[in-house]
Amino acid sequence: MINNLIKQAVSDSLKALYSVEIAKETIELQPTKKEFTGDVTLVVFPFVKAAKKKPEDVANEIGEAVKQKVEWIEDYNVIKGFLNFSIADKYWLNFLNENKCKENFGTKETKEDKPVVIEYSSPNTNKPLHLGHIRNNLLGWSVSQILKANGENVKMVNLVNDRGIHICKSMIAWQMFANGETPATSKEKGDHLVGKYYVLFDQEYKKQIAELVEKGMDEETAKKEAPIMKQAQQMLVLWEQGDKEIRDLWQTMNGWVYEGFNQTYTRLGISFDKIYYESQTYKLGKSLVEQGLDKNVFYRREDGSVWCDLTSDGLDEKLLLRKDGTSVYMTQDLGTATLRHNDFNSDKLIYVVGNEQIYHFQVLKLVMQRLGFEWAKDIYHLSYGMVELPNGKMKSREGTVVDADDLMQEMYNEAKNISEQHGKNQDMSAEELDKLYNTLALGALKYFILKVDPTKTMLFNPAESIDFNGNTGPFIQYTYARIRSIVRKAKEENIDVKSTQIQDNIALNDKEKEVIKNISAFSDVIKEAGRNYSPSLIANYVYNLAKSFNGFYQDCSILKEENIQIKQMRVCLAYMTSEVIKTAMRLLGIDVPERM
Repeated sequence: MINNLIKQAVSDSLKALYSVEIAKETIELQPTKKEFTGDVTLVVFPFVKAAKKKPEDVANEIGEAVKQKVEWIEDYNVIKGFLNFSIADKYWLNFLNENKCKENFGTKETKEDKPVVIEYSSPNTNKPLHLGHIRNNLLGWSVSQILKANGENVKMVNLVNDRGIHICKSMIAWQMFANGETPATSKEKGDHLVGKYYVLFDQEYKKQIAELVEKGMDEETAKKEAPIMKQAQQMLVLWEQGDKEIRDLWQTMNGWVYEGFNQTYTRLGISFDKIYYESQTYKLGKSLVEQGLDKNVFYRREDGSVWCDLTSDGLDEKLLLRKDGTSVYMTQDLGTATLRHNDFNSDKLIYVVGNEQIYHFQVLKLVMQRLGFEWAKDIYHLSYGMVELPNGKMKSREGTVVDADDLMQEMYNEAKNISEQHGKNQDMSAEELDKLYNTLALGALKYFILKVDPTKTMLFNPAESIDFNGNTGPFIQYTYARIRSIVRKAKEENIDVKSTQIQDNIALNDKEKEVIKNISAFSDVIKEAGRNYSPSLIANYVYNLAKSFNGFYQDCSILKEENIQIKQMRVCLAYMTSEVIKTAMRLLGIDVPERM
């Protein structure tokens, strides 16, 4: 790539001119600003002190030296401390010719190294997946694909929170109110059915608290003394003791939920290499707590509860086992992390979990290190902001969430309505239309969520996400479909990209060059997205590529171009643009339609 050649030439020139040794990897180049002439810019201020010269003089000396070393540098100009290189059209044409047919351009082959293990999704079995889970799943999936594109050996795992007080709440409510209702009798998806009883528990709990307060009890005491909450707590104790009746009901209701989850995952296009269950890891976590007690890393209070004192690390004391001996989230996370490391001998453990759990993962990392696990230093919390709606935050227990299944169906309906309004799909079969609407719906949903920096809280607007104009998934999908139509028509005129040899004496215009430059930057964007675990870098890159192609398409005729060499070059440019769009969207988990 031209940037690597320039960086090496700059490094060599600094040594020759000023006896300064700087590795090429540390030299930063950036695209030249549109208001200036050039393609690539080097900021020379970092080298001025060593050179003991004015910035303009340093820039001119480096510019001249690099021009002599790199044949593709056509010219350069200096504006204060900014050195702008202009790259010859011949370079861009050769780049296009050499790379136009490469599959998965910009990506690397997977290395057989120790794997990076990414945990995402991590649902509770007391409710269906909602909009917040969607952001989690999409981030986890996309980051996994981006790391794979960087050559990493990635294992995707899910930890299902299948035990604890939350599922006991749904179970108690089902016993009280269901009259034996099942997914089969209700015709309701299993995870939705169980989630309904979680909401009913909360309603009954609030009702009982109000009744106790009305009888003169203070609210805090009423929350503890409410009969339904005591029943749920007793059920948890019985569950951990292995009570058969409780375990049988637990397995039945969780089975309903898993069937529902799998339907949602399939539609969302999400999968895992392995699924862990807290019910299978919490005992290992409890044994680790006992080991910590033996090592005096943890301590037991008078009430029987077990704690870890992290005050010396700037945190507080963390509960690891309740006084009744039942485990907490931290307990099972200790077990799961250990089991996962043993399973994969992993190089890094990445947890995709919302930013409200930042403290939890600080504690997890420290507690594991206190237990003597050296690999715990490589635990990384990929924290992301919450998804909010125009009317505020979502609350599962109050039934005010945006259900993932309902949202995907709503997006499908919206995609269908908009496509029918455009009236361009009359020649498609019903099956083709169904596939198209689903592709557009999921493309809109995934792109709208992934284009936002993971660390930021975001506001989700379904209507805005499905728009065929602007920074949206459907806009990019439509650009891809338009290009594929051009390529098909070109083939009918016997212009085949694979057999076409682009002539290197063509004079490129600004629009053509902009598209090729954008394509050439793709591998660097993939690297940056991998370093930062940020799909938003890929999303915004592919939008800019689609936008620059549309600008080129508006100004430059492709199939009607009379000069056959230019025509062939433009078809190749269009084809490679579509391939990069397809690869970039695949890294976001988004399909692109051949026709729209």
